[in-house]
Amino acid sequence: MSDDVFIETPLGIAIISGDKEGVCRVSVGQESPDRPSKEIPSHLKEAASQLLEYFNGQRTTFDLKLNPSGTDFQKKVWKELLSIPFGKTTTYLDMAKRLGDPKCIRAAASANGKNPLWIIIPCHRVIGSDGSLTGYAGGLWRKKWLLDHENPVKQQSLF
Repeated sequence: MSDDVFIETPLGIAIISGDKEGVCRVSVGQESPDRPSKEIPSHLKEAASQLLEYFNGQRTTFDLKLNPSGTDFQKKVWKELLSIPFGKTTTYLDMAKRLGDPKCIRAAASANGKNPLWIIIPCHRVIGSDGSLTGYAGGLWRKKWLLDHENPVKQQSLF
């Protein structure tokens, strides 16, 4: 049986679910209470801490024991998502090609949409071939926020 913990993020209250086998789910905007958890189970403290560091601009990668549920193909897609560097994006077509079959683009996009580990497995870094922000379970406004957070426009100095 997994435990749930709720943390406050700039994008809403996030739920982190997991047990001693690892984090199995992180999501936002669904079935969340109005306020964060007061106590965090010991096996979820590191996940909560790392997510808060990410939102505070202090973390670009995650080092957590993960235990998502999914099909073999979904897990293959999620593993591929983990290779997209912080601040970078890829397209659904490029991802399908890296998976070995450009024709699997729809299946890869579907697996991307079923990613149970919001932010930790960075599905928000996949965009349309034309550069558009397409499909995001957490809402396109959250996808835009995450991409802007990871790649803020740098103001050049005039002097």
